[in-house]
Amino acid sequence: MPWIMRFSGFFSAAMVVVVLSPSLQSFPPAEAIRSSHLDAYLRFPASNLPPHRYSFRKAPTFRNAADCAAADGDSGVCNPSLVHVAITLDAEYLRGSVAAVHSILQHSACPESVFFHFLVSETDLESLVRSTFPKLKFKVYYFDPEIVRRLISTSVRQALEQPLNYARNYLADLLEPCVHRVIYLDSDLIVVDDIAKLWRTRLGSKTIGAPEYCHANFTKYFTSAFWSDEQFSGAFSGRRPCYFNTGVMVMDLDKWRRVGYTKLIEKWMEIQKIDRIYELGSLPPFLLVFAGEVSPIEHRWNQHGLGGDNVRGSCRDLHPGPVSLLHWSGSGKPWFRLDSKRPCPLDTLWAPYDLYGQSR
Repeated sequence: MPWIMRFSGFFSAAMVVVVLSPSLQSFPPAEAIRSSHLDAYLRFPASNLPPHRYSFRKAPTFRNAADCAAADGDSGVCNPSLVHVAITLDAEYLRGSVAAVHSILQHSACPESVFFHFLVSETDLESLVRSTFPKLKFKVYYFDPEIVRRLISTSVRQALEQPLNYARNYLADLLEPCVHRVIYLDSDLIVVDDIAKLWRTRLGSKTIGAPEYCHANFTKYFTSAFWSDEQFSGAFSGRRPCYFNTGVMVMDLDKWRRVGYTKLIEKWMEIQKIDRIYELGSLPPFLLVFAGEVSPIEHRWNQHGLGGDNVRGSCRDLHPGPVSLLHWSGSGKPWFRLDSKRPCPLDTLWAPYDLYGQSR
């Protein structure tokens, strides 16, 4: 995958569409696997939801190269050759999730070796995934919103308050114990490189890996009340905390389970309900627990902020350097802007992965 350097303006964005667009490969996809998890997190409620309003075209077929280890044989979730990717599915961001999956398959050297773990809070999405990606290896996990509803505080943007945003905190509980590591990805991104490269990230003694941004003003992620109270700000004592975006993380689930990080995150959410120590949704509790204890990953794996700021939305440019993943974090999403006929230049890079609607 060619590296893409910084550019601005619509003309420059158009020039790289060809580089990042799906090619005309014709590979048969991998086998789908139906969810059967029945533990406390995965009890599906009775559903009388109408058929989903979204309609997606069938994705192109993809096939492993001859030297891919998981091309045949054991197709179960515990196959040690698999690359595990977790993504949420919900009505508002479903179009983005489908585009993300499409982009991962398109650019993977071994697409059949990628196993997707889809986290949902509604029950009518599995058939939609199967019809769009008929041979995909995947499992659907129901995440009960009530698990976190009492812990969620108001945020600067209502979308950040949705319970499914917090499902990433519970991956170690949701996924099978045989899944030792997972890549968590937000729904508003596309991958334009081989996901196996990110999978092979060495975490060393750390529990998560993510691109860090140590030049960012870390203090702005917490209120003045937080920084003025030693019982809160002292959480970073002995650490050099840096901002990282939780929309792209490599997670060691074995270490997570062993330490019990879910409870630590929940504790900070409980404190927030009483003392209001931050303003931004699910990110600050992760920073409180992990900032300064993250295995750094190349910035190419999270060119974030393309959705603009969290209040007004704005058009953003790429950061300097190569690109393996483009992330529309922020309030502006490419599918909304494209539909409104007011896209930002970089939204044209997302559009080729969009499978929404009937054949065009």
